[in-house]
Amino acid sequence: MAGRDDYRRVADDVAREIEAGTLRAGDQLPPQRLFARRRRIANSTAIRVYGELARRGLVVGEVGRGTFVRAAAPHPGGAALTEGPAAGPTAPPAVNLELNYPVVAGQSELMSRALAPLLRPDVLLEATRTAAPDGTPQARDAAASVLARGGWRPEPEGVLFAGNSRQAIAAALSSLARPGGRVGVEEVTYPLVKAVAAQLGLRLVPVAMDEQGMLPGALADAHRKASLSCVYVQPTLQNPLSVTAGEARRQQLVDVVQELRLAVVEDGTWGFLAPDAPAPLAARLPDRVVFLDSLSKRLAPGLTVGMLAAPPGHLDALARALRSGAWTAGAFNLAALVRWAGDGTVATLASAKRADAAVRHGIVRERLIDAGARGRFRIDPRSYYCWWELPAPWRAETFVGAAAERGIAVTPGSAFAVTGHGVPGAVRIGLASPPPEVLAGALGVLAEISQACRARAASGARPS
Repeated sequence: MAGRDDYRRVADDVAREIEAGTLRAGDQLPPQRLFARRRRIANSTAIRVYGELARRGLVVGEVGRGTFVRAAAPHPGGAALTEGPAAGPTAPPAVNLELNYPVVAGQSELMSRALAPLLRPDVLLEATRTAAPDGTPQARDAAASVLARGGWRPEPEGVLFAGNSRQAIAAALSSLARPGGRVGVEEVTYPLVKAVAAQLGLRLVPVAMDEQGMLPGALADAHRKASLSCVYVQPTLQNPLSVTAGEARRQQLVDVVQELRLAVVEDGTWGFLAPDAPAPLAARLPDRVVFLDSLSKRLAPGLTVGMLAAPPGHLDALARALRSGAWTAGAFNLAALVRWAGDGTVATLASAKRADAAVRHGIVRERLIDAGARGRFRIDPRSYYCWWELPAPWRAETFVGAAAERGIAVTPGSAFAVTGHGVPGAVRIGLASPPPEVLAGALGVLAEISQACRARAASGARPS
């Protein structure tokens, strides 16, 4: 029998089998006791092997079903491939529907016109200096106009800046919760929140959802079971489910938050696609909500600004978090924000992307939903992502693997699940990045894959 410290060697052996194709995406590993007997190792060593494989991102566990080989190549450190470029020696997919950065015709030209004055030597010198968390008065005014929605506009004096949305989330959570603290989140949520929480030593607590997002009663139950430090929520076009809370639901959430005296981090990143959505929670509860947004989806991911509107009593703590984490925005980006907001670039591109999202929704309906692909589709006509709940006997990892073999990358539902319990048998399809004609072709391939899986299931064969 191998010693208990040999689990990494055994994990290396399994990793080589996966790399060689002996174990393929979607294949199920044997139960740990059987694995231990076959490898002539102790049961405790087998447990550590499975844990090490999961840490590397090579396998995923599905409660009540077993452990399966992951489909997508993992990022360094075992992180799932979501909202970022492919890493490692694996070639990038021909069509990446994990990335989700919208680009419309004329975007670069429109943005560049506003930036041209910043390139004058005298202006550039000032624009390349360091910036404080509260930026400049002009930047705060510009951000307040960008953050405004549903009849609400934050006071410019309450606006602070981060480099991007991830840094804004990190600053907001670290200013409200100490390491070891519990943060309530939707039961499937934005994957980067999981990564940020892990880095900050915070425990995410999944809160049940329905067709309008987070359930107020479930939030109250979670807090009463063990106190929450704060709540992270996406009331408008929630990522990945595209659900939007109505007026009544938002008021119910506000009532619960007030009763329990909880702080809230409200993420409005995709809200620009739904200008008709109800006013944000921050408009109803300005003394308890930190509202955040960024320019990455409206404009471009490479030159962005994270914006936070915070209660007056919380500004100092939030500014300290931004400084200590080195998460403040660059002065050049703030100067760009001022010009893009002032000359109408932000508004023009937001309108263009709303029209683009509607076109892509039509492609989803034509190439997937009306094409007879089985399962349940959750998508809002205003949204840039589609949540596809796969019917039995499909597994998300198996479907992702089949799509990868055809050169298409989609994200398994496990990337969005807060815990390993009840991992959804679903995939998220990002609609924003490829040109429409490329998206149409890729969705057509996914529909073909679904039909092939359907045929194999009907014949009793295991989908692969």
